[in-house]
Amino acid sequence: MRTFDAIIIGAGQAGPSLAGRFNDAGKTVAIIERKHVGGTCVNTGCKPTKTLVASAYAAHLARRGADYGVVLDSPVKIDMPAVMRRSHQVTLDSRHGNESWLEGMPNCTLIRGHARFESKDTVRVGDELLTAPQIFLNVGGRAAIPDFEGIGDVPYMTNSDIVMLDRVPEHLVIVGGSYIGLEFAQMYRRFGAQVTIVEKGPRLIGREDEEISEAVRGILEAEGIKVRTGAECIRFSKHRDGVAVGVNCTEGEPEVIGSDILLAVGRSPNTDDLGLDKAGVETDTRGYIKVGDDLATNVEGIWAMGDCNGRGAFTHTAYNDFEIVAANLFDGESRKVSDRLLGYALYIDPPLGRVGMSETEAKKAGKKILVGRRPMTQVGRAVEKGETQGFMKIVADAETKQILGAAILGTGGDESIHGVLDMMNAGATFDELRWAVPIHPTVSELWPTVILSMQPG
Repeated sequence: MRTFDAIIIGAGQAGPSLAGRFNDAGKTVAIIERKHVGGTCVNTGCKPTKTLVASAYAAHLARRGADYGVVLDSPVKIDMPAVMRRSHQVTLDSRHGNESWLEGMPNCTLIRGHARFESKDTVRVGDELLTAPQIFLNVGGRAAIPDFEGIGDVPYMTNSDIVMLDRVPEHLVIVGGSYIGLEFAQMYRRFGAQVTIVEKGPRLIGREDEEISEAVRGILEAEGIKVRTGAECIRFSKHRDGVAVGVNCTEGEPEVIGSDILLAVGRSPNTDDLGLDKAGVETDTRGYIKVGDDLATNVEGIWAMGDCNGRGAFTHTAYNDFEIVAANLFDGESRKVSDRLLGYALYIDPPLGRVGMSETEAKKAGKKILVGRRPMTQVGRAVEKGETQGFMKIVADAETKQILGAAILGTGGDESIHGVLDMMNAGATFDELRWAVPIHPTVSELWPTVILSMQPG
């Protein structure tokens, strides 16, 4: 048996950084990874997908060259093997960077293999036993595969598979109308595929305000993407032209025939093969590890960070989990997950940046609200770039003047949202944002103007 001061299971976003803190403190730490260092973000999530999004945007912009007075002598063509190789190289560079970092830490041991608990302070990796008084779980998640009728009879892809695809499907049917599905839908449409989105719910990205869902749908449909919502009869069967996807039992075409299928219906935590029962670690009904506000589990000496704890589903929330744990363990602080202000983005083009409450959520909370909006057609920077789809929106408490949330569906939205996010983190009122003097010409400069447009919601 090998003994360490700490064991970290999983080398995603939180694990390596925490290993670095233990190493710098002169404590021995083992970090165990059964597959690729870097986790979902580096290998099958953010890094490869956003690289693919960039290639798709380049193709889209090239096709629009005449709008800017740029004339191409030949039609735009997609070299999909080259697109995939570029994306994969970004992944490899990032993965190797993380590996070199970990292997260069004198007090850190990188162990390859699948870790399973033997007891609350001991794990097994193959034939080896490791023990430590502190164990941290950073095992991430994977694509959920629902028990759809016929799913076992047909080939399908998840996000892990499609990022390595070196061809353009003839007709890609995407099951799931949320963030992952929509990004791949627009991306592959711009690469030249026919694309159909099949969503069980009544609208796309159901957690957003309805006006945002409808605007996103309009953006995608304008590019030729077909959208089928209210698909209550999702089922699969083989077809001579590929795969038949059952969509609806009551209206519209009953099925869609696709050459390729992408399942994008959510994520499941990688907690079912860790031996958590031997350690006594509790999970909820979906398999997420239960944690307190400090990310500690019910078992003393065991913490859970990242996607596996159900307290966030993003790279930045996983990294913040590390920050919370490290600050509490090494810096004498009392950081809490409940203090976190959640922001996120949907990386279609134009992107959606979001922070805090939506208008719908604020109303459900019983708050008296003010709401401000501005279409991107009235944002100078968007007009200059020829990218005027979408709008800006802010929601505030009419009584306290606190900013409750904001959304920007528009060019640069993923960056411009930070002007509001930072003010909210600082506890500023909308009056303080109103009197900021942002740079012209930018998208962010319009936030004070949006505030001036606020009306009772």
